[in-house]
Amino acid sequence: MLIGLVRHGLTDWNAMGKIQGQTDIPLNEEGRRQARLLGERLRQEPYHWDFAISSGLSRAEETAQIIASMLGIPVADPDPRVRERRYGQVEGLTAEEREARFGTDWHQQDLGQESDVELMSRGLVFLDDMAIKHRNSNILVVSHGGFLAQLYKLVCRGQLSQRIGNLSLTIVERKDDDWSPLLYNCTKHLLTEPAEGQGTNVLPTK
Repeated sequence: MLIGLVRHGLTDWNAMGKIQGQTDIPLNEEGRRQARLLGERLRQEPYHWDFAISSGLSRAEETAQIIASMLGIPVADPDPRVRERRYGQVEGLTAEEREARFGTDWHQQDLGQESDVELMSRGLVFLDDMAIKHRNSNILVVSHGGFLAQLYKLVCRGQLSQRIGNLSLTIVERKDDDWSPLLYNCTKHLLTEPAEGQGTNVLPTK
């Protein structure tokens, strides 16, 4: 079983540096173009994907729909367990606005945001649930950067840590009741020549 983990395409808030969290911000035209580029890449690669699923937030759902339509696969009902972190009072604020309002240590304050432990817990429950219900399927999951960053800490066991790019692709494989990363944070489909730090590294399987 494979799960392909994808961050949604670009939004206007992404471009402005605003934290989106669970605020429902749609894709912009660049985000839609990015989704088509990943869809084209996946059409040419040997992996077969059975269906896609998203968080239900429109930026993730539209990304999943674009990719799935290009692959000719269905989109399952959204799953809120793969939604972005709830960021509370800092949603909609840029870095400068966050620091001006709450100080440079805003992320250490209780401003209504979900904890890392909460994110990792719901992410792991989702992965294990998919393994039970769809053990013979390969699934594309379109989610969000903050959520995926915490999930990867579990799956990659601290081996790798990069900023999770829009339309990045990470592939994990279910083996011996555990998850092994095969590909991490890869955005080569967005670039003519992959640049340093764009996550093109492939990890060895176990």
